[in-house]
Amino acid sequence: MATDMKQVILDAARPMVQARGYNALSFRDLAAAVGIKSASIHYHFPTKGDLGAALARAYIEDLVAVLDSLPTAPESRSETFRLYTDIFRQPLMRDNRMCLCGILAAEYRDLPLEVQTEVTRFADLNIAWLTQMLPAPADDAARRAKALALFAALEGAQLIARGRGDIASYDEAVEAYRVVGLIP
Repeated sequence: MATDMKQVILDAARPMVQARGYNALSFRDLAAAVGIKSASIHYHFPTKGDLGAALARAYIEDLVAVLDSLPTAPESRSETFRLYTDIFRQPLMRDNRMCLCGILAAEYRDLPLEVQTEVTRFADLNIAWLTQMLPAPADDAARRAKALALFAALEGAQLIARGRGDIASYDEAVEAYRVVGLIP
């Protein structure tokens, strides 16, 4: 039962953070959303940092599962990158939310160390995956630089689309990235 309630809390907290950010997350609001007392939230997550880190870890685990399911063959590259860009599109389709680690990154300086660590891990994981998947240019440093640019561009496109309340802005940006060769 305790593990189930822990998951219920995480499931309720994720969209709250994606919609309003970490700083706006309140144990009282979260407890009301899941129908328990805020002391019960503290039982499962003694600090807000513990909750934030657990949220980020779960988000990263979900990302790894999705990345592992994507095709890796060079002839599937276009489809792989279409599916990858859709990862960042999906939260926008759910009430104009942000990538969890993207919105956490916006509050990075205010985050507890354990949450900062997970946010950095999320970025590093994306950049490493992109570096592997991008066609190899002259050297690995150039490929990593392109991976960083692509990751930053997708997070930025998501932020702009969210700010406009217009998912078409995200789609237009992604298409522009394809046209200029940032996305294969």
